[in-house]
Amino acid sequence: MSVVLYAESSDGKFKKVALEVASYAKAVADALGTQVTAVTINASDASELGKYGVNKVLQVQNDALQAFNAKAYADVIQQAARQEGAQVVVFSSSTDSLYVAPLVAVALEAGMASNVVAAPVSTAPFQVKRSAFSQKAFNYTTINTAVKVLSISKNSFGIHENATSVTAEAFAPQLNEGDFATKVAAVEKASGQVSIADADIVVSGGRGLKGPENWHILEDLATTLGAATACSKPVSDIGWRPHSEHVGQTGKPVASNLYIALGISGAIQHIAGINASKVKVVINTDPEAPFFKVADYGIVGDALEIVPRLTQKLKEFKAQNSEAIPTKVYTILTPFVFSQRALFFLKKHRIFLLFCKL
Repeated sequence: MSVVLYAESSDGKFKKVALEVASYAKAVADALGTQVTAVTINASDASELGKYGVNKVLQVQNDALQAFNAKAYADVIQQAARQEGAQVVVFSSSTDSLYVAPLVAVALEAGMASNVVAAPVSTAPFQVKRSAFSQKAFNYTTINTAVKVLSISKNSFGIHENATSVTAEAFAPQLNEGDFATKVAAVEKASGQVSIADADIVVSGGRGLKGPENWHILEDLATTLGAATACSKPVSDIGWRPHSEHVGQTGKPVASNLYIALGISGAIQHIAGINASKVKVVINTDPEAPFFKVADYGIVGDALEIVPRLTQKLKEFKAQNSEAIPTKVYTILTPFVFSQRALFFLKKHRIFLLFCKL
């Protein structure tokens, strides 16, 4: 008996979500008194997973699996789960895993809980805490089947090192033609950019930036922070930015440590898709913009004037400090100067004060 996880990788390297899933699986295994087995597909260094509590790695090397195929990947994982006698199978909430996890649950006749945000509340009965209604509420779900399948919300449990002796062995699942009924014609990947899915910081722009010719302001800030760039739905719809950068409920979900919205008013669908971010900052000329109601920090002003000053201060901070820019907002915003007045922003019975000295 064991806890089995699917460790996602790209170009042979494990994704950030794989490390969080490994950390979560270790917590579940400790609660159950068992071990952790990871399934990898065309990944290289399995020893990295040992840092996060994985005891055993089943390595699948198969050229037919170079491109993601939900049905084939699900068949691989369910075969591994059966071999290991899995009590719990753990996935991330990435796009790929959201395709695969339900297929594995059906194959194993397992109950499934998605959007899990914490270690199990109890193991007998097996109960987990989940987010609901676009992060607006939580519920507690009890799974009564012998095998449980869990999908963990991004950046909810965190990455925790727990060094363990890990062994790796080759695993050759039996795949058939039916697993490859869907063929991948081509895969297009953005290069030289921070992935929105793996980014600790995301800088996103809306129509308040007034045109694609001003996007370099956002990109300069993102480069300085080591952040991913994103945009609102209207921006991608009118062609200012590619649809691959569209975030929100109808685009890519964001669960970063820091989300900075520039010129985005905050439509309900956008807020729903980024609400899992730990800290949200908004810069907007409209003090009544809906985004201010959910933001942790807000600045009323023109992003085209504020952001270049912010970026310059960040560059000065980096030049004077050897460590990377921290993602906690107060350490980023406090040294920066925007106007000759102090801006008060009331949020959850706290007042955030930004002192300015232009």
